[in-house]
Amino acid sequence: MYIKQIIIQGFKRFSVLHPASPPHADESDSYKDQTVIEPFSPRHNVIVGRNGSGKSNFFAAIRFVLSDAYTQMGREERGALLHEGAGAAVMSAFVEIIFDNSDDRFPTGKPELILRRTIGMKKDEYSLDRKNATKSDVMNLLESAGFSRSNPYYIVPQGRVTALTNMKDNERLILLKEVAGTQVYEARRTESLKIMTETNNKREKIDELLDYIKERLTELEEEKEELKDYQEKDKDRRCLQYTIDHREQLAIANELDNLEEQRQTGAEDTGDSEERFRQGDKELTAIQAEINGLKQQVEFLKVDKRQLETERKDNARLKAKTELDVKNLTSNQSAAQQARSSYQADLESLEQSIQQHQNELAEITPQYHSKLQEESTLKGELDSAEGTRQRLYAKQGRNARFRNKRERDDWLRAEINNGYPQLAKVKAVRVQTAEDIADLESDIAETETAIASLREQLDGRGSNNEAIQAQIQEAKFERDRLSDERK
Repeated sequence: MYIKQIIIQGFKRFSVLHPASPPHADESDSYKDQTVIEPFSPRHNVIVGRNGSGKSNFFAAIRFVLSDAYTQMGREERGALLHEGAGAAVMSAFVEIIFDNSDDRFPTGKPELILRRTIGMKKDEYSLDRKNATKSDVMNLLESAGFSRSNPYYIVPQGRVTALTNMKDNERLILLKEVAGTQVYEARRTESLKIMTETNNKREKIDELLDYIKERLTELEEEKEELKDYQEKDKDRRCLQYTIDHREQLAIANELDNLEEQRQTGAEDTGDSEERFRQGDKELTAIQAEINGLKQQVEFLKVDKRQLETERKDNARLKAKTELDVKNLTSNQSAAQQARSSYQADLESLEQSIQQHQNELAEITPQYHSKLQEESTLKGELDSAEGTRQRLYAKQGRNARFRNKRERDDWLRAEINNGYPQLAKVKAVRVQTAEDIADLESDIAETETAIASLREQLDGRGSNNEAIQAQIQEAKFERDRLSDERK
């Protein structure tokens, strides 16, 4: 099996190459028009040419048909494979490879195999021997001839040999596995394991379904036995019903015969029958009158019943209202108790605060009195010093101490300025102490007012609780009275 001929039209843009010895290139031709490349040797073929003459594109045309390098292409990728040049645009292209199949490498039974792939902006089609075929059919046929997708080394592109020589040991091991076909085994083994897992899952589901079917069959068998028993019982019932109906029919027939006999013999007893008829008519009239009276009594009783029913509904509503009032009073009582507890806690907190302020006041008051005493002492000392100074001035004489009036005034101002800070300190302490005392007295007054208010509220709550208890008792009496009346 070898390639005999390649036909290319509209595939990319490059010059036409002819495998020959020596090889040559015709740069005037292009793949825009249909080009037939032949002949090919059954052994070895070499494509040579200058750079840009189309060697790689010719190789790409062969890969385009035989390998998986050009699969799942988008619109732009398909457009890139079409010829681009001067003139009208190419809308589709194809590459056709004709194989010599004299050794029946392809299982078609024909000496030649024609494989074509056509590509356009919106299509990608295959054909075998001029007949349309699917991609899977083409790939299966190629695999049968040895073009396996799992071993893509039947086509070695440019640079692959160099890459193979530069591979690392682990990469070469992977390559050997791919060439030997072990990767196919691993892939198929993984796929087989996956299929086995799915099969086991399906088998488990089938077992569960069989168990369910068995349970259902058991239930159906039980239902079948029950149905069979029911049918037998129903058959017995119908037999008994038929027997009873037959006996009743016979009794009715006998009764009809008796009536017929009585009718035939009743002409003699006509007078007695008429008298009995009149008597029966009178009795019927009396019974009718009695029935009318009883109907009237029934109507009266219905009216009484409706009135009693209305009274019962009113009493029920009144009872429900009373119970609701009792619940509301009970909830109000619990709320009052909670409020009382809260107020008691607030009162205790206020009393603690008052005690704390009183303790603080007791601590501050001695300090205040000591400050006042200190102020009086300092004031006395200041007055004494001032008197002493005056006496000294009187003794020394103004002229002896100061040379002039200005020095005396300066000395007096300095003394006065020295006394100001101490006096200001004493006044500040006094003012601060007075403010603290005023704040504590204000807090005590507010606390006493709050305590009085809380005590009044607690007293009011006590009277309210007594009133609520009285209302609850009255409501309970009213409920008991209504219950007795309803009974």
